[in-house]
Amino acid sequence: MYNSKIAGLGHYLPEKVITNDDLSQLMDTNDEWIVERTGINERRHIKKGSGDGTATMGVKASEMALKNAGIEASDIDLIVFATLSPDYYFPGSGVLVQELMGIGTCPAIDIRNQCSGFIYGVSVADQFIKTGMYKNVLVIGSENVSGGLDMSTRGRTVSVIFGDGAGAVVMTRETDLSKGILSTHLHSEGKHAAELSMIGPNTNHWIPELIDKNDPEDLSYYPYMNGQLVFKNAVTRFSEVINEGLNKNKWQASDIDMLVPHQANLRISQFIQRRFGLEDHQVYNNIMKYGNTTAASIPIALSEAVQEKAIKEGDKVVLAAFGSGFTWGSAIIQW
Repeated sequence: MYNSKIAGLGHYLPEKVITNDDLSQLMDTNDEWIVERTGINERRHIKKGSGDGTATMGVKASEMALKNAGIEASDIDLIVFATLSPDYYFPGSGVLVQELMGIGTCPAIDIRNQCSGFIYGVSVADQFIKTGMYKNVLVIGSENVSGGLDMSTRGRTVSVIFGDGAGAVVMTRETDLSKGILSTHLHSEGKHAAELSMIGPNTNHWIPELIDKNDPEDLSYYPYMNGQLVFKNAVTRFSEVINEGLNKNKWQASDIDMLVPHQANLRISQFIQRRFGLEDHQVYNNIMKYGNTTAASIPIALSEAVQEKAIKEGDKVVLAAFGSGFTWGSAIIQW
């Protein structure tokens, strides 16, 4: 019998910093408007010609995670790669990481659950480890969204939020069943799929010769978000799935040493913090610096929190995410 545990963490952010003032040069917005609605001061965007991409950023985060775990790339038995911005329509980015890192012929699974992708990936890895099928699993969240954003006033409600980056963890066996990943909890509700989505390109609407920004169908090539509905559902589902994990493990909210929420919007994180009666030191937020990096946001935040010693051995840690699909999930960890 095994639990799984996180043995090493890593993260990578592109060097190019985009401030709110930078965005105000491209669209009708300003620092006050963005901070009030999102809490974001700046984000990172990939610089053209830098060589950064979804897979290559994932490699950089993974190399850091492997070093911290004290293992080699050849020790990895399974790659789980979460992203909404793969390098190609197909194949997925997992096999690209495999080739770049020289990992061999282990399986690679790509997870398409957007902001909840890392939690889903952790859950998949956890099950494979608990069954004894694999020992060392590399779970990556990496996003290159900046190139696909509508950087005009029309797209500002979405484009000011998102940033690029990658985070990774090495998960391995834990023989002490009181430690490691104690439980994961996953949900989805497809009836709201269109409310946070990028519909095109798709198999019914491939790349047009020229995108007409006045054609509603062609606007589907940019991300769309029904902000009010997403916020309303997010605060509800975050609370439900955190409580589900606490109840499963007979924890109280007061037992939480660190909550690492998906960095969707600082206002959502603050709402959840108040609802659970947590102090600032019990919730880790870095959205102010990086924006919403989708599937990468939790592993980046988790890696930074451990690096800063905000999470230490013996801590009770909760991860939670909500995003497109709608999908949501949580992971309960005895660190």
